[in-house]
Amino acid sequence: MGALRYMGWITGCSVFTAFISIIWQAFLSLQALNKTTVLLTGLLALEGGLKRSAFEPAPKVAVGYGACTDLQVNATEFLENFYKMRVPHVRSDFAATDVNNENELLQSFAYYFKNGAAAERVIANGTLFKQLISNAKEMDKERIHWYMGGNAPLMAVRFAMEGADVLLGAHMSKKLRPLLPKEIRLAGDEIPDDDIHLILEYKAGDKWGPYEAPRANRYILHNDKNNPHLRSVEQLTDALKHYNPQLLVVSGLQMMDMFKFSPGVREARLLQVQNQLTSQPQDTLHHFEFASYVELQLLQQLRQFVLPYVDSLGMNEQELSNLRQVLENGRTTLATDWNPRVAHTLDQMRQVFISLQEDYSAQRQTDTRRRMVSRIHVHTLAYQAILTVANSKWKNTRAAAAKAALTAHRYVCKTQFVNPESVMLVLDDSFATSAQEQAPRMRVGAANPVPCWNEFIQYGEEKQRIEVQICVAPVLVCRVAKKTAGAGDNISASGLVAQL
Repeated sequence: MGALRYMGWITGCSVFTAFISIIWQAFLSLQALNKTTVLLTGLLALEGGLKRSAFEPAPKVAVGYGACTDLQVNATEFLENFYKMRVPHVRSDFAATDVNNENELLQSFAYYFKNGAAAERVIANGTLFKQLISNAKEMDKERIHWYMGGNAPLMAVRFAMEGADVLLGAHMSKKLRPLLPKEIRLAGDEIPDDDIHLILEYKAGDKWGPYEAPRANRYILHNDKNNPHLRSVEQLTDALKHYNPQLLVVSGLQMMDMFKFSPGVREARLLQVQNQLTSQPQDTLHHFEFASYVELQLLQQLRQFVLPYVDSLGMNEQELSNLRQVLENGRTTLATDWNPRVAHTLDQMRQVFISLQEDYSAQRQTDTRRRMVSRIHVHTLAYQAILTVANSKWKNTRAAAAKAALTAHRYVCKTQFVNPESVMLVLDDSFATSAQEQAPRMRVGAANPVPCWNEFIQYGEEKQRIEVQICVAPVLVCRVAKKTAGAGDNISASGLVAQL
């Protein structure tokens, strides 16, 4: 009898504990939902303040270069179907930068997949690439998706969606052109066939062999013939003479990465990009959109031909780390922390800003065409960070960060309506503004959904100081990602147009 009473008491306690646990979890879920709703309300209010009056002309934006057709499939389904028995072991010191055969493809994918890092790689082996495309086409038709692709077209469409007047520099086929909104002007020739990019998308928690993706992302493969040559540069340059944009965006240069050019050809094409930039009026702002680069020589050429002639830079956390390494140490990085602390990202942004300011100060007397970078936008899974020089031409930095954060959710979730229940907050309630000791902390909440502050950054041997404003907006992370390819282009474009 005593044993029965004891067992009954234990059972009762277990039921009571489970009941309390359920109530506690419900309380935490309700609290998280309330926090998300409050932040969403604040972000929407900031975005709402960006509406232009009916009498204000639409901002004019020109974007280059290139276009393609994206074939998107689920990465793990694709690999399970065609490479199930070939899951590789990836060493921690993996350093391959190109893909020439199936073994290198699987090694490369596994490395970026387990790190949750975006990657874009060229396959010089045309036979292998055709086989990969053929394999993708064999999958269930409901599981494959065709889209218009390329950094420039995706940014152009986003600019147009946000009310801008847009000129796009790109070659397109008759099949691809109808996918571009009619109001976007096109500078570029018609071509018989578009380059195809194979997009291997995966969600957070997806598994392949022993590897699990820590976040949603994509791995892109291409065997382009048109885009590496930037064939639309000259047509866009001619069109710009009569267009007079407020903003000129350079993107898609990663198509040159690891491509086998004849000696001197790549430098000549980049020189044409430089000439296009330097031929614009001084009041036309220039933006360069970064991407996944692995070839150090190309990055050094970008530092020579492109970076000195732009006002603004856009990139993700991986590209930021890569750029900092190139500027400071002359080397590249492959994958980095997929969810870096705000303080770490801000410090890297400052370091990049200082390096570029020092280059500008040292060279502007001998090359008066050079421009001082006055804006850096870094987009991560958890937050948007925008640094602008105080009193520069860039306006609405706080609202632009909010707009970019909302665009990140809408694009990845493929919805215009932000449902608080479909949101996950990764950013903490507060963050340090630097990894240095005694750095101020900023709180994120109802009273301040997008923290902003001004500070002075010191650079050069003469310890010159320049005032900047920094804003950080929390991203309402999409719980079930539907599309990540092109997210950075859409995020950057939405932030840019808000600052014109």
